[in-house]
Amino acid sequence: MDPQIIIARRVAKELRSGNLVNLGIGIPTLVANYVPSDLKVFFQSENGLIGTGPIPEQGMEHPTLTDAGGRPISALPGAATFDSAMSFGLIRGGHVDVTVLGGLQVDSSGHLANWMIPGKMVPGMGGAMDLVTGAKRVVVAMQHAAKGKSKIVAKCTLPLTSARPVDLVVTDMAVIGFPDGKATLLETAPGVTAGEVLAVTEAELAIPETVPEMKI
Repeated sequence: MDPQIIIARRVAKELRSGNLVNLGIGIPTLVANYVPSDLKVFFQSENGLIGTGPIPEQGMEHPTLTDAGGRPISALPGAATFDSAMSFGLIRGGHVDVTVLGGLQVDSSGHLANWMIPGKMVPGMGGAMDLVTGAKRVVVAMQHAAKGKSKIVAKCTLPLTSARPVDLVVTDMAVIGFPDGKATLLETAPGVTAGEVLAVTEAELAIPETVPEMKI
């Protein structure tokens, strides 16, 4: 199975009916495709839309329906549009139940760096700072390593997105939580052993007696 699909399918299992959910750019946008039809989740895009649906099929895109990164989205019946001031009021006011964000690094204490690589041009932090600070629960969806280098690190070397730690990290190899502020291996991906996760993880991970396999 494609690594990004593994991540998106597992993250979708963290959502509950009635949740207001914000999906970040990249892998997080795929999560909407794997939410069960009987789960009533409200997806919010910080550019001013509640009620986003799955990514539209090719040829079915609408030019005025995009996510915060300008990528095509769909709108479900009953969707609401509003200005960015209202959208960020929802985020900063603590009304978003779950945000799913991509990541460049997450450290052993759960701190996230996901907005800038020094020396590279970026448009800015966007809504990431507000989302990590304001959402009730923060889930990071990212691949475990990039170019052979772990993205789960002992300490972030890239600029932090927020001083607040995230709640959960889902990668193509593992689910990692931070009980008592310590990175802990909670699940492994199908066919992946705890030893294989440790071998490609820079940060020290606590390993419970039993580590179940992801159910995706």
